Amino acid sequence: MIYDRFQSEAIEYINKGHSVIVAAPTGAGKTAIAEHVIESCLEKNEAVIYTAPIKALSNQKFRDFQHQYKDRIGILTGDVSLNPDASVLIMTTEIFRNKVLDDPESLKKYSWIIFDEVHYIDNPERGTVWEESLIFLPNHMKILCLSATIPNIRQFAGWIESIHKKEVKVVIEDKRPVPLHFFFQCHDRIVDDVNNLRKTHDYRPNKLNMLIKYIQSKDGLPCIYFVFGRKRAEYLASELYNFNFLSKDEGAAIVSLYDDLCERFDLKHEPSAIDMLPLIERGVAFHHAGMLPTLKEVIERLFTSRLLKVIFTTETFALGINMPSRSVVFDELRKFYGTYTANLKTRDFYQMAGRAGRRGIDKEGFVYSRINPQRMRSEEVRRIIYGKPEDVRSQLNTSYATILNLYERYKEGLFNIYPMSLHYFQTKAHQQKAALSLMESKLKLLKEMGHVKDGLLTVKGEFAKAVYGYELLLAELYEGGVFEDLDETGLGVIAVATVFEPRRNQRIVGLSKSNARLQAICEDIHKRIRNKESRSGIHPFSKVTNFYLSKAIEGWMHGMSFQRILELTDTDEGEVIRYFRMAIQILREIKGAPISSLLAERINRVLGLINRDIIDAEKQLREG
Repeated sequence: MIYDRFQSEAIEYINKGHSVIVAAPTGAGKTAIAEHVIESCLEKNEAVIYTAPIKALSNQKFRDFQHQYKDRIGILTGDVSLNPDASVLIMTTEIFRNKVLDDPESLKKYSWIIFDEVHYIDNPERGTVWEESLIFLPNHMKILCLSATIPNIRQFAGWIESIHKKEVKVVIEDKRPVPLHFFFQCHDRIVDDVNNLRKTHDYRPNKLNMLIKYIQSKDGLPCIYFVFGRKRAEYLASELYNFNFLSKDEGAAIVSLYDDLCERFDLKHEPSAIDMLPLIERGVAFHHAGMLPTLKEVIERLFTSRLLKVIFTTETFALGINMPSRSVVFDELRKFYGTYTANLKTRDFYQMAGRAGRRGIDKEGFVYSRINPQRMRSEEVRRIIYGKPEDVRSQLNTSYATILNLYERYKEGLFNIYPMSLHYFQTKAHQQKAALSLMESKLKLLKEMGHVKDGLLTVKGEFAKAVYGYELLLAELYEGGVFEDLDETGLGVIAVATVFEPRRNQRIVGLSKSNARLQAICEDIHKRIRNKESRSGIHPFSKVTNFYLSKAIEGWMHGMSFQRILELTDTDEGEVIRYFRMAIQILREIKGAPISSLLAERINRVLGLINRDIIDAEKQLREG
C-alpha cells in the first residue's frame, strides 16, 4: 500500500514503539494508521483495543473489521458482547473507562489502545469519559489517538506526556487529499463568494428544488444533505418526490438491493421501511436517530453502493462513519449544542463538510451552505468556514461512581489525581480551585449519604460505584429495598425511567397505579438528592427519572409486538429501541453490583424479556 506523507510518518513512529496522536481532516485516511497498529499487534500475537465515541460507530467498525480479521475481532458496548476475549476488541470509550477503574487487571493483555475521534474529549456531556480514560490508562499500553484538525494538538500531547512520563509523537496533516470548493445558496441563487451574501430588502427564499437541480447539473451527486432536526430531514426528503435520480437499470438495482436487505434485517413488514420505498426508488432517503437501527443500517449500505444519490441526515452520519459523497449541503449553519442553539463551530462544520469528495474517485468536493442573510451575517459565515478550528478544552466532571472507585483505591489521596487532568493542565488557579472544590463536595455528600464510612466503601457505596451516571438515585432505591420488592415488570419500568430523556412537549400516557407509586418514590428520592446537591454547590444535578415509556416497556415485556407498543408512546421508534437497550445496560450494571442472588436471577429474567427481536443489538450484528 502507498501511504501519504502523514500516514508514513505516523506508521514509522508506531514501528519504533512510540505512542502517537494524529490530527488530520475528515476523509484524509486516518483509519489506515489504525489498521497498521491492529495488523502489527496480530503479527506479534499481541492484543489491541479500539474505542469509538458512539455505539453506532463501534458497530460499524466491528462490521468493517470483521471482513479483515474474522474471528480475531470482538465487540463490547454494554448492550452487545460478541467474542469479548478477542485479540482486537472494539468498545465504546465509556466501557473502557469503566474497565480502567473497575477491573484494570482485565487490560493486561492489551499492548495498544486506539482512541478514534479523540477530540470528543471536548464534548460537554461525555468528554469527561475520554479524560478519565487517558488519566488512568495502564502504563504498559501505548496510545494511538485519531483526531479531526485541532489547533492545540501539541498541548494535548504535552498533557498526556506530563502524566504518563513518556514521549507522545504528534503527526499533523492540514491538507485534504480531495480539496473542497464552497458554494452558497442565497436569495435563491448559487454564489461562490461569501461577499455576495449581503442582506437586501427584496429577499427571495431559497428553494430546495433549485439547489438540487443545480447540484445535479454540475455532476455533484451523490449528495449528503445535513439537517439539524429529524422531522426536517423527513420533510425535505419528501420534497423530492417529483425527482428521479436513477436510470432504469439503477432503479431496478436499488429496489432489488433494498428488498434483499429488508429481508435480511426482518424489515419487510415494517411500516417505516415500506414508507421509505417510494423515496428509495427515486434514489432518495433520510437517516436519523429516531429510525429503527436496522433501517438506518440498510440506508447506509444503499449509500455505500452508490445507488442512493441524495440522503437527508442528521450530523451523526458525519461521525467517523465512512460515507463519503461528491457534495455536502448544510440546511443551515446553526445547531443545538445540548442546552443552547448557536452558530456552528468551525470544527463541527468541517467534520460534516469533510464527507464531500471521495478519495480516489473525485478530484474535488463541493460544499453548499444555504444562507438566509436576514438571520446570519456574512462575517459569521466567513468565521465558520474560513476561521481557525476551535481548541479542544477539558469537560471534566468526575462522576460519583468514579470518585467511589478512586476512594476505594486511594482514600483521601484521590484529590492528588486532579492535577493529572487536562482541566488542570489548561486552566487558571481559580478554575482549578473550583474543580477541586466540586470533587471534595461530591465526596463529602457521598459520606453524608452513607456510601463511605470509616475510610471504607459501604455496601451501598459498592453498589453505587457500579452504576455510572445514575449512582445516587439507584443506590437509594437499592438501600430502601425497592429493587427487592419489584417484580420483573417493575424492574424493567424503573430501568427505562432511569435512562429516558423526554423531548420538549412530550407527554406521559396514563400510568398504572403501581408505576405511579414507583414514580412518587423516585420523585421523593430525587427531591432529597437535589436539595443535598444544591446545598453542597454541586452542579449539574443528578438526573431525574422519567416514566414516559412505562406502558411501552410493560407491553413489550408482556410479549406485545413492536408496532403495538409504538401506539403506547409518542417517542420515535429508534429512540424506543435506544432507551430499551440503555435499560439493558443499566440492568447489567446493577446485576454486577453486590446484590442478592434472588435479585440477580430476577434481573436475568428481565433481560430475557426485554432483549428480544428488534431490541437485540447482538442479533443485528450477527445477521449483518
